[in-house]
Amino acid sequence: MTTAPRIISGTLMLPAPESRVRLASGTIKVLNGRISDMQEGDPHPSPDLGGEHALILPGFVDAHMHLPQFDSIGVDGMTLLDWLDRAIFPAEAAWADPDHAESVATRAARSLLSFGTTAICAYATVHHEGARRAIRSIAQSGMRAMIGQVLMDRNAPPDLCRPAKMLIAEAASLTDWTGTLAVSERARVEHSINPRFAVSCTPELLAGTGELVTRLGAPMQTHLSESRAECELIAKLFGGRSYTGVYADAGLLGPRSILAHGIWLNDAEGATLASTRSIVAHCPTANTFLQSGDCNVASLRRAGVPIAIGSDIAGGNERSMVRVARAMIETAKRVRLASGNGDVPSPAEAWWSITGGNANAIGWSSTSRLAPGAEADILIVKPNIPWMRSPDPLGTLLYAWDDRWIESTLVRGRAVPD
Repeated sequence: MTTAPRIISGTLMLPAPESRVRLASGTIKVLNGRISDMQEGDPHPSPDLGGEHALILPGFVDAHMHLPQFDSIGVDGMTLLDWLDRAIFPAEAAWADPDHAESVATRAARSLLSFGTTAICAYATVHHEGARRAIRSIAQSGMRAMIGQVLMDRNAPPDLCRPAKMLIAEAASLTDWTGTLAVSERARVEHSINPRFAVSCTPELLAGTGELVTRLGAPMQTHLSESRAECELIAKLFGGRSYTGVYADAGLLGPRSILAHGIWLNDAEGATLASTRSIVAHCPTANTFLQSGDCNVASLRRAGVPIAIGSDIAGGNERSMVRVARAMIETAKRVRLASGNGDVPSPAEAWWSITGGNANAIGWSSTSRLAPGAEADILIVKPNIPWMRSPDPLGTLLYAWDDRWIESTLVRGRAVPD
């Protein structure tokens, strides 16, 4: 017996040249978790999902977030290093309890899916079993994910630090286990190597993680140049070496390396990131919330640095990637006002950034786009405003966005949360 494809119809948000999106009426057919066919033109008269007034989007991609911090959103009034000590490290210590880790990760997945996020790059915890349970929870949600056990061996509470050799062995073990999980359960998860940031890692740990990344061919996630105080501390800890240079020395740069923030980079550091094709995950809501500064993304792009965009929950206070995209535009406007130059992304570029743009940067070319053969990670949206009459429909949708417009979130063609 042949399974009939599921028919989804409405106004489709489609990839367009020059890292943009465009809108067109059309119909999608979904079969076996993928888009089997797509036609532009008049909407289907009786679709299974969508309809004449529906907006059909690819699922959103969040390039940087922290699962243990999900219940710490909105802890305000502090800058980065103080916020870590007073708010975040205590929250992450609770993940020593694997049941707690699993519970938070499960709630996080359900919440993110309700906001339209179907793919994430995330940090788990330093606690090995807690990280494993979190990875399994995210895998069971159906999301596409890159998640890593956090690695720290100094400058953090003792219960969050581990010997470097132990951490490297645990990261290697979890990488193998996650690979087996992905095959046995058809889960879309991958374990990344996540030294938290150079402040909390000894040279021994950084060198060991670099060797592990090379040996396993694994992706890597860390933080880079988020606040001035952090950068000053790096210079003291590493004998004046630049922040980017510390990671380069450890062999941690490359096209599968995602480095969050990148606010206070100099030109030489930008050139190093560009030459290694290392990815900067721009986190505009977090950069503002923690008063870290405004990242000059236009300058990094001109230097050739690949850019993704992330919520950075809980440094970032937004779970909606649409509002993170708005913040990206607002940050670019502030940078241009302050410097007198710099490109400002259009709404069409912002929508691409949180869908296919992020997916491309991370290496997920089969997701977060409406195209034949792509994984059917799809949002069915029913705006309650006359957006189609706007002279700039993409701008109107971006700035008037209401998460309650999301009628259904599909992962691999299946509606979630169940």
